[in-house]
Formats: sequence, C-alpha cells, structure tokens
Amino acid sequence: MAGFLAKIFVWFLESRIFGALLLYILKKNNLIHKLVSNAVVEESPVFVPLHPFEELNEKEVKHINSDLSPSEQVQQAIGCLPLPSKKIVNGLKPSFCRWTIMDYSKAYTSGEITPYKVAERLVAAIRRLKESTLRYERGEPISCGAIIIGKTNMHELGAGTSGINPHYGATRNPYDPGRITGGSSGGSAAVVAAGLCPVALGVDGGGSVRMPAALCGVVGFKPTFGRVPHSGVLPLNWTVGMVGVLAGTIEDAFLVYAAINGPVPSHETSAIPPPKVYFPILQATNSVPNITLARSREWFNDCSDDIRTCCSQALYKLYEKYGWKTVDVTIPDIEAMRLAHYLTIGSECTAALSSYLENLDIAESGWDVRVALSVYGAFSGEEYIKAQKLRNRQMKVHRNIFTKADVIVTPTVGVTAYPILNDALQTGELDYINGAALVRFQIAGNFLGLPAVTVPVGYDKKGLPIGLQFIGRPWSEPTLIHIAYAMQSLCIPECRKPQAFYDLLKKD
Repeated sequence: MAGFLAKIFVWFLESRIFGALLLYILKKNNLIHKLVSNAVVEESPVFVPLHPFEELNEKEVKHINSDLSPSEQVQQAIGCLPLPSKKIVNGLKPSFCRWTIMDYSKAYTSGEITPYKVAERLVAAIRRLKESTLRYERGEPISCGAIIIGKTNMHELGAGTSGINPHYGATRNPYDPGRITGGSSGGSAAVVAAGLCPVALGVDGGGSVRMPAALCGVVGFKPTFGRVPHSGVLPLNWTVGMVGVLAGTIEDAFLVYAAINGPVPSHETSAIPPPKVYFPILQATNSVPNITLARSREWFNDCSDDIRTCCSQALYKLYEKYGWKTVDVTIPDIEAMRLAHYLTIGSECTAALSSYLENLDIAESGWDVRVALSVYGAFSGEEYIKAQKLRNRQMKVHRNIFTKADVIVTPTVGVTAYPILNDALQTGELDYINGAALVRFQIAGNFLGLPAVTVPVGYDKKGLPIGLQFIGRPWSEPTLIHIAYAMQSLCIPECRKPQAFYDLLKKD
C-alpha cells in the first residue's frame, strides 16, 4: 500500500471514530491478541536481555586486557588479521574485491595516495581531511585513524524496513538502483556496497544493520547486548537496539568492533560485571575444529527458492571444506517471538518519543511512520509485560539450543531487494508481506540480545545479493567472526561488482 491509498488508510487510522476499531482489527488479524495479549505465559518477565558473562573456551582466540584504549585494541586486532591477501582464494582470483581499511591505511602511510585525494574523489575537498593528510605525513594519525565523512539516509525514525524516506528520498541499492536497500540503516549499507567508504555504523533494533547489509551484499555485524556502549545513540529502543557495523569484509567489521567495544556505563542499563574481551586469531581459522551449526529446517526454508538454494549450498561448502556439521533443531513459537519483539520495540519507541509527540505536528511525519506510531501507541502495559514473559521463554529455548551447537544458522532475509514503487517515494509504503519476510530471521538477535553476523554468500537469478546469518551464544563474538571469515573465504571468488561502484583508491 502506497501513495493515495496509504493516505486514505492513515486518515481512517487517525480518526477518532474509526481509529480504535481499525487498530483492534489490525492487532487481531496480525495474531497479536492470540499469540501475545491472550497467551498463557508462566515465565516471569525479563525486561533487559543482559547475559552474565561466562567463559566459553573458544578456540584460536586472544584475551584482550580491559584497560587498553580503543586505538590499542585496534592494534591488537590488526595483529589477529590474516596475512595480506594476494587476492587468490582456493586457487581462484576474485573478479571483484572492495578496498579494506588496511588497504586505505597502507596507501596513506606509504604516501601512495592521501586522504585528501580520496576525499576529492568522494566529495569536494574539506578542511578537516586536509588536516588528516598532514597528520599522516607527520606520522601522527588520530584516534584509531578513522575519518567520519558524513551521515547517511535512513528510514524515518528507524520505523520501517524498506529504507524509503519521503523527506530525503529513497536509499537505492547499488546492485540495482531501482530496488530497496532495506532499513533502517539502508544508507550505511549503500555507501559501503558502492565503495564510498570501507565501513559504516548503524543501530540494529530489528535487523536494521543485518537486513540492509544482506540486501546490499556486504557484511553486517551486531555484537551481544551490552558489549558496545549506547553513548550517542538516540534512545528509541533501549532493550533491543544495539550499535552494529556494516563493512565490505569481516576483517573490517572486526577492526571497527575492536575500536567501539567497551564497558557499558551503569546508567545505561542494569549493571553487570564487565565481560572479558577476546579477539579471534584469523590466521588460524582453518584450524578451528568441530563447529556445529544449528538449523531449524522449517524456519530456514521459509524464504524464496533462490535464497534457500544459495544458503543451503553455502552450508555444504562449510561442511566440504572444514567438516563443520549442521544439526536440525526445533525453535517453537517463532511468530510469537516476532510479535513480542514488535510490541516491545513499539512500546519503547512510544515511551521515548512521548514528550516530543505532544508538540509534534503529525503531518510532518511520513505516512508510513504515522501508521507505525498509531500502532505503537495502541499497545497496553499489560501487553508489554506479556511480551517480556515471552522474552524469558525464548531465552531459555535458545540457551538449550546452544548446548547442542555453537551457532544458529539462517538466511538473513526471506526475500532479496524488491522494486521501489513510484507511489512510495512521496508517502513511504505499507508492505506487510515483504516487511515480514525481511525481518523474519532478525528477531532473536535483538529481542534476546544475542550476537549475529550476516555474510554475502551469492546472488539470486536477477543478480541481487543473498546473505547467510550466524547467531551466536552471548559473548561469542570471536567464534562468530571465525565462522564468518571462513564463509567469506569460500564465497569471495564469486563476488560481483555492483552497478554503482566508486573505486576511490584506483589501484587496479
């Protein structure tokens, strides 16, 4: 639903006469009453998905002292990276590779190119990047050496999955500019996929990092809840939203993770002892033994034929190369978990914005966001408590799965990037079917606070990217990065260049 039809729907939804009835029908038809509101849940509520730290005895990892600065942690991470790539993988030369953080760093340090030159190719030269060039010439790069080049487009308020923003325009997929990037951090995924920068940040409240990463053919990494501070993040959904990294490679995602992870201030959430930090030694990924992947077959297969085939083939590659086995498990009440998460993120968004909404002219918001805010405001306190009981139940279910396997594996999304409708450019869109398919595999990472990563593993018949997701037990980032690196190594030879791509180093 988009355009004029979306406007009519919003008018009815916001009317005093029809609004309450329409919201009741929407909640009933979408099974919120059946699976959440009226569900019998004996578990007590869990309001924050914080997990006590426990030693996981992960293989091929390095313990990092807690008193290291971000730049010192990055240097430790660099020491864990594999040897410089010769761009030959399993005897095959990739047809396309993105420039990495280390590529930029080495080019700057050697004097082969300057940040200023790269900036000229990216945007008009600005004073800040001139200063960066002088710092590299003096051998004095700043804190971790990163340059923030700007902020990217996103879905308004993060309240949607398409990345279409009627105020700033639709974020377009570099593999096909006529299709969506996904949301809400669609701009971050697009600039990385298009080569405009090697990494970008996003906030993942319901797949908002992993979903656009998968649709745009890049890596999306969301750490454990409580691993990365929320400082500087708009507190829209404080128990499900987590800072994540979008990158061209898992190595780059790892380097940024090394820079941003750290103890969470006690005022941000319930205090827990600071978890220990381990980094994966990626030179030794080939020697990581006996990884077991858990797959809920019915859930795994709930996607398009192209995605199911591609992701199944990726699992077989892992088995064939490393001997890593996949075991079938059952994850009950997946739809109830999705709805409980939706109720939670909606309620928290309403609470966070309540003081602003009173003074907001609702007409300033996009039509799709107005629908979202209306639905969010229809949830009751009793329903919110019931959702947190369901959170406790699912945390127990997943804890049991992790006694049998190291990670849970799923497709990242149920559909590849779909076309942007002209009507949606002005109003946003209301697409429950595609929206549900996009978030289908995202929810456990957010609602249960689990770390997760998506890796590009292939393309559909239209040449659109497909991602495979690995969900880990709490605090198992090193194992996730090892698995993602192994998967990436097997898929790099098949990597394709997007339609829209900018070679800022121009070294080939």
